[in-house]
Amino acid sequence: MSTTYGRINFDKVADQAPQFGMQDVGEARYVREDVGAESIGASLYRMNPGKRTGFGHRHTAVEELYVVLSGGGRVKVDDEVVELRALDAVRVAPAAVREFESGPDGLVLLATGTHVPGDGELIQGFWPPD
Repeated sequence: MSTTYGRINFDKVADQAPQFGMQDVGEARYVREDVGAESIGASLYRMNPGKRTGFGHRHTAVEELYVVLSGGGRVKVDDEVVELRALDAVRVAPAAVREFESGPDGLVLLATGTHVPGDGELIQGFWPPD
């Protein structure tokens, strides 16, 4: 691998969803080390129709940017629920709790941000069932 750049196709990165028992939600692929990045990363989520991640999360230091590549759905950020469609971009401040829900066509979402080891907290039951 070059020391000046790295390249990989997301489909060549292992799907981590089954490792966390989330295969019914969809796919979760994380790229950082695969391209030699030290301080940034990107995640690709392919969510099946009508699914939620099942938990919210927040950070201490990491600001994230999410881009809807296709499909649509909703995001809950703290107490606000926002509708999403293809090519919407959402920035979320570190301390804000967030969780995504896919619509009837599913949701393909790209998340980017800096990488800070151990900077993340899961919030179970953040978006209770309707």
